[in-house]
Amino acid sequence: MDASADTTMVPAASAPAESAPPESAPPEATSPDTAPTNGGFAEHIERVRAHRAELRESVAAVDLALESPIARGGAWRERVRAALAELAHDFDDHIDLTESPGGIYDRAKRSAPRLGGAIRRLLREHREYREQIHGYLAILEHGGQLADLPAFREELTALVGCLVRHRQAGGDLVYEAYSVDLGGSD
Repeated sequence: MDASADTTMVPAASAPAESAPPESAPPEATSPDTAPTNGGFAEHIERVRAHRAELRESVAAVDLALESPIARGGAWRERVRAALAELAHDFDDHIDLTESPGGIYDRAKRSAPRLGGAIRRLLREHREYREQIHGYLAILEHGGQLADLPAFREELTALVGCLVRHRQAGGDLVYEAYSVDLGGSD
């Protein structure tokens, strides 16, 4: 992005090809009762729960930073930048955890093929939201000119809403695939 231009809009994400899960992998358990003997499913779910709480906190921190007065100028930008940097790190970790071989999406593709459309949507959202988060962060880190701070804040606020809905859809997918409630992670 050109830092001298009005940078309040982040371009839409491109859609790279999705990688297919290994065809030779055995089906995974769909019940927490049988999971410990089948690829560490219970341990993976606990990592997902812990990370889910971190991601929730990061999203909330961005939301709180956005609520602060824009009139504070540089202080507002720095507060939003710091919160967005943490969110970028946690969202990257979220992608690594959910998309890893043997991870939530990989197992769900094999054990609950009916959820393929929901998984593809969540994968597409990963690419889109990651690009947006990193794009907004780059603007704040590299001192890009923001011609319209209220519009920039509105765009980030809309992204926060999208991330909340993405998290809800991910929780629904896990429940549909494994009958496991990830809960609110409080």
